[in-house]
Amino acid sequence: MNALEWVLSSQEDVHVGDVVSADAGGMPIYRVMAILGREALLEDEQHTPVRAPLERFPWKAAGTA
Repeated sequence: MNALEWVLSSQEDVHVGDVVSADAGGMPIYRVMAILGREALLEDEQHTPVRAPLERFPWKAAGTA
């Protein structure tokens, strides 16, 4: 992915298609594929699926939805 601008987000601000990370500009970076209550189904750049709590990913890329 190219350089991204990161913004703090709440769980309510995260939607399918958003790009999220545990650290602003950090790694790993995931795309939200589905929201399952308080968890999300995520995919990394190699399209590996990961299921994790949304609270672990307080940063999202601005304007990626």
